[in-house]
Amino acid sequence: MSTVQITAADVNKLRQQTGAGMMDCKKALVEANGDFEAAVDLLRKKGQKVSAARSGNATSEGLVSIAVSADGTNGKLVALACETEPVSKVEDFRNLAQAVLAAAVANNPATAEELSAITLEDGRTVAETITELTGKIGEKIVIQEYANVSGEKIVSYIHSNGKMGVLVVFEGANGADITDAGKDVAMQIAAMNPIAVDKDGVDPATIEREIEIAKDVIRQEGKPEEMVEKIAAGKLNKFYKDSTLLNQEFVKDSSVDVRKFLDNTSKGLTVSAFKRVQLGA
Repeated sequence: MSTVQITAADVNKLRQQTGAGMMDCKKALVEANGDFEAAVDLLRKKGQKVSAARSGNATSEGLVSIAVSADGTNGKLVALACETEPVSKVEDFRNLAQAVLAAAVANNPATAEELSAITLEDGRTVAETITELTGKIGEKIVIQEYANVSGEKIVSYIHSNGKMGVLVVFEGANGADITDAGKDVAMQIAAMNPIAVDKDGVDPATIEREIEIAKDVIRQEGKPEEMVEKIAAGKLNKFYKDSTLLNQEFVKDSSVDVRKFLDNTSKGLTVSAFKRVQLGA
């Protein structure tokens, strides 16, 4: 057992040198009898150096996990990403994904940064646990996306490959059972990838870009200048119909849009927000 006194300054120095967590640095210095080089080697073996070395690697594979509260008013989504598909199927990776989701449910963090800082049962943070598995597996692992949404009724959907997940916030259900309709809308979002719930949710810069593109195309077609504005407005409406959820044709019945489908399901039912996450997109 080491008799070398490890000071806070020593720990901080190693932390600055390696980027590893404070507790990991202290343990490594104790185990290495205060030898900095040996402590760095120990941290490397635990994955700290591997994590840094692979920090620029692309993470296009992984697993999307979702939990919706028992009363249906809150939903949490965690997308844990890795570099290759085989790793996404490894038991340790899948167990980690579930542990991170469970930490989110238990602690209700607002952001991915807050989620990463949560301490798990073994005393390590989520971030430290991810780093350790990075070293064990040899691939970059990151929390690619995290969502925490609340509302009157949350419905979720995970695609069969586990790489895409959707959370939808419904309002105006008024006690009606919207389970089936909610799933249909969540699957619509997965398939059609709308950019906003409705027209007023579209970024003004996007609207301006669509108008300018439409005008250029119209002019290239030789249309009179006095018609350009009117035709561009029509093209913008087509953009809204294609790209905003409530205005899209309902995939399962093209005779109605999603807004009308929801109103037919339960008078006043609508979507107030959604989150769609796709790994590798």
